[in-house]
Amino acid sequence: MFGLAQQFELDTTVLEQAYRQVQQQVHPDKFATATETEKRVAMQWATLANEAYQTLKSPLKRARYLCELHGVDLQLESNTAMPAAFLMQQMAWREQLEQANGQAAPLNQLALDLQQSRQQCLAEVANLIGQKNYLASAEKLRQWIFIDKLISEVIDAQAQVS
Repeated sequence: MFGLAQQFELDTTVLEQAYRQVQQQVHPDKFATATETEKRVAMQWATLANEAYQTLKSPLKRARYLCELHGVDLQLESNTAMPAAFLMQQMAWREQLEQANGQAAPLNQLALDLQQSRQQCLAEVANLIGQKNYLASAEKLRQWIFIDKLISEVIDAQAQVS
């Protein structure tokens, strides 16, 4: 839709420009005097452009899309298998969250640790997708999604402290 290469690394400025060009062509306001069918089609294209833009703008959604585009289903609901080391890390993070007991300093440290792990996952996913290893990318993406969910829990806990 935007004429961009199917790759993880993406220049967001180029994405933004491509999105704006598509929106200029299909924005419903341009079809104010068109037939109802033309208006509906324009609305559908504008919606599709918005969804595509949101997908490509988010590194996590973009990686997920690229995996699925290459036939790899992340199986988020059915595949909960993780490497043993990551499972142990999950348990350690959960224990840290529980032991923080509403205290700002331990929650802040846990948030920092999780952000670093998230950045590491992002770098590994980018590398794996660059190598066209979509199966390994899917496994890392499942870890990344877990980390993002835990980050949300930590943010909620931090909000209760404030």
